[in-house]
Amino acid sequence: MTVTAPSRILENELFSSLLASGQLSADALVRARRLAAEAGEPVPATLTRLGFVSEQDMADAFAQALGLALVDATAWPRDTIPLPGLSAAFLRNARVLPLAAATNAGDSSEGLAVPLAMADPSDDAAAEAVAFFTGRPVRRLVALATDLDAALDRLLPATTADANGRDALDEEDGLGAAGLGSTDLDRLREAASNAPVIRLVNSLLGRAVDERGSDLHLEPSADGLTVRLRIDGRLCAIDPPVSARLRDAVVSRVKLMAGLDIAERRLPQDGRIAHAVRGQEVDFRVATAPTAHGESVVVRVLDRAQVRLDFAALGFDEVAMATLRPQLAAPNGMLLVTGPTGSGKTTTLYAALAVLNTPDRKLMTIEDPVEYQLAGVQQVQVQPGIGLNFARALRSFLRHNPNVVMVGEIRDLETAQVAVQVALTGHLVLSTLHTNDAATGVTRLLDMGVEDYLIASTCNAILAQRLVRTLCPDCRQPYDITAEHAARLGLRTNGPATLYRGAGCVACGGSGYRGRSTILEILPLTDTIRELVLRRAPAAEVVGVAVEEGMRTMHAHGMQKALAGITTVEEVLVATRMT
Repeated sequence: MTVTAPSRILENELFSSLLASGQLSADALVRARRLAAEAGEPVPATLTRLGFVSEQDMADAFAQALGLALVDATAWPRDTIPLPGLSAAFLRNARVLPLAAATNAGDSSEGLAVPLAMADPSDDAAAEAVAFFTGRPVRRLVALATDLDAALDRLLPATTADANGRDALDEEDGLGAAGLGSTDLDRLREAASNAPVIRLVNSLLGRAVDERGSDLHLEPSADGLTVRLRIDGRLCAIDPPVSARLRDAVVSRVKLMAGLDIAERRLPQDGRIAHAVRGQEVDFRVATAPTAHGESVVVRVLDRAQVRLDFAALGFDEVAMATLRPQLAAPNGMLLVTGPTGSGKTTTLYAALAVLNTPDRKLMTIEDPVEYQLAGVQQVQVQPGIGLNFARALRSFLRHNPNVVMVGEIRDLETAQVAVQVALTGHLVLSTLHTNDAATGVTRLLDMGVEDYLIASTCNAILAQRLVRTLCPDCRQPYDITAEHAARLGLRTNGPATLYRGAGCVACGGSGYRGRSTILEILPLTDTIRELVLRRAPAAEVVGVAVEEGMRTMHAHGMQKALAGITTVEEVLVATRMT
């Protein structure tokens, strides 16, 4: 939901104004930053709480930095405003108060906006929560904290915790009794909408993007929620883990953002989040699974800004492109990309679509799910619940006269048969298979039940690939190996060789690696290879003939990258399982 104000404020601008005017000293700012980090609260709140800056000066600075108006003394509502979904505990903790249900924002594109008085108008989490639960854009206003607290006390009923002489929200984690493993839907929703929980989840999503993570894992245990991030294919723990008191609230917050049913904990659910990180819109794919200690959540990061859909950026060299270009130029047939899960197959297909996406071609895809939206490409998502599977979508595509069709994955005989028929009728078909190398792609199709003559007549080429971690350029170091060692590794150096390894530094987090690159092999189905397919020759024989005809194996490509200092021998051996 839209929030009518800059979504993020640079704190330096706010503090620079206070420092320049003499309303804040540099020493006080340093101390406030440290104390705010320890208390887990925003720095402006710490500055006013400790008296380093007066409430009025802070409000004026906020108004100037953000270009916002101060709340007029006559603007405070006399009666309680009905606010479905926003609890008194949330409003008190976030120190925000809607001044009306909705008023004209002055911009027709915004429609009716909720005027929101805020003690800290830079609190994106609180503003976004109000926008989410009211279903309206928010217009932020700056309020003095004491005036806001007085209005909250006058308009809102005391919570049960208040009546017992305790804060409505626990000072340590912002939850109190709400969401402590309770199955009560209202408590879960309230806990998930508390500002500290929103900040925590937003922080985790932001960190996943900032650290180039591909998947964020939230794993429940008896002690809380372990948070791990997959970076360059390796899982790394994020310290500290989320406490048991916050566990259910954090999971519920993610589910709310993804549009999932927070009351349903017994069944797996899938959803999607569109969230701004550093001002850029990022898509996140969410999957939940019930476990003994609660729901496990995996958030796939789909940051289009970090994905370059060109073959050079993916690690395809000129040798690979010399083989691949004719396959992409073919008017019909099938190009298959194989490899295990997480080997970059879909990204390679997207790069192929980017090359093929010209004004004289129509491109259509059927995917599960659609990971990145491509301009000019008609993309369809699989919907098993209504019977829309890969095969059914493929059949419907024929009535739309496409030139190129991409199938996310050939999983069964029905999909394979329809893909073959589409290729036979004058279309170029791109798809993926789960096999270890290019030659076993043929074996996989045969095992599915596709006839050998159909494979031989429709399949143009099979590309197999893996992703290897690339060495960090800031700490890469050379070392020499003997000719004997080089020969054992399969390096064609005819003598000693120089390889590289990463020493580990701040830039790469001590791992020695930063980023990933593709190693691959491409098997064109030449006349000789087609003859082998027709007599169902074993994969080993197919590989031998292909190498004789000039195919570079995945292992050979990887070793070339190791010699060039792009990756390490260890990465290549692990990726190609040659240990």
